[in-house]
Amino acid sequence: MAIWDGLLTSEEQEVFNAFMRPKPLGRRPALLVVDVNYAFVGLKPENIVDSVKDYRTSCGERGWRGVGNIQILLEPARDAGVPIIYTTGLNPTRRGAHWANRARSPESRSVLSRDELDHQRIGNRIVDEIAPQPGDIVIEKRGASAFFGTPLVSHLNELDIDTLIVTGTTTSGCVRASVVDAASNNYYVGVVEECCFDRFDISHRVSLMDMHAKYGQVISLSAAQEYLRMAEPALEPVRRTRPVALA
Repeated sequence: MAIWDGLLTSEEQEVFNAFMRPKPLGRRPALLVVDVNYAFVGLKPENIVDSVKDYRTSCGERGWRGVGNIQILLEPARDAGVPIIYTTGLNPTRRGAHWANRARSPESRSVLSRDELDHQRIGNRIVDEIAPQPGDIVIEKRGASAFFGTPLVSHLNELDIDTLIVTGTTTSGCVRASVVDAASNNYYVGVVEECCFDRFDISHRVSLMDMHAKYGQVISLSAAQEYLRMAEPALEPVRRTRPVALA
C-alpha cells in the first residue's frame, strides 16, 4: 500500500492511475540530505507541541524517527562510494536576501542579539547522529530548494551524477522544492518515504503522492538500501583523457 492510499476518491484514484508513469532511477546516484538540522528536529526527541516552543520549525518526534532512518541509509551509501550531500540554512551572520525574510515583519529582521545568533547557529547544525564525514559535501542555502543559488549542479556534474536519492525535511517544503528542481535539471529522482518528514502528516502524504506522480518515484527505505548497494561508485570526479567527439 502507498502512504497516500485513502486520500483520493475513487474517481481521483482512477485519474491518478492514468496520469502516473513509472520513472526509472539511473546508475550513478548521490544521496541528498535536506536540512536535517536541530532547527527542524529540536534538540531532543519530544512531542512536537513541546519542541516548537524552542524551534518553531521543528518536526518533533517525526523528525527524530527520520534521523534514525537516514542513519540506516547512510551506511550502504558510504560502503558503495556514493557521494553524500547535505544542505542546511545560511549562517545567520551573513547578510543578504533569504527567502524566509518575506515571512517576517520588518521588526523581526533587526540585528539579532548574541543569544539569538547562537540559537540560530545551533539550529543550523546538522544533527550529530548523521553528521557529515570527511569528503561529504555541505551546502548552505538561501532558498527552499537545494539548487537555488547554490553550487549543487556543479558538484553533481563534476561527479557525473545522474540520480538523486532525496531525504530530509520538510517533505512539503524544502524536499519538494529540491525534487522539482532536480527533475527540472534532468536528474532521475528517488524520494525515500521513511527518510522524509514534515510537521503535518497530511502535507507529508500529499507531497509524496504528488512527487511520485510527477517528478520521480517514492521508494521505501529497504528499496533505497538495495539500490545504493548496486550503485556505481562516484566519489572521484570523472576524468576523461581526451575530449569526447561530437557528431
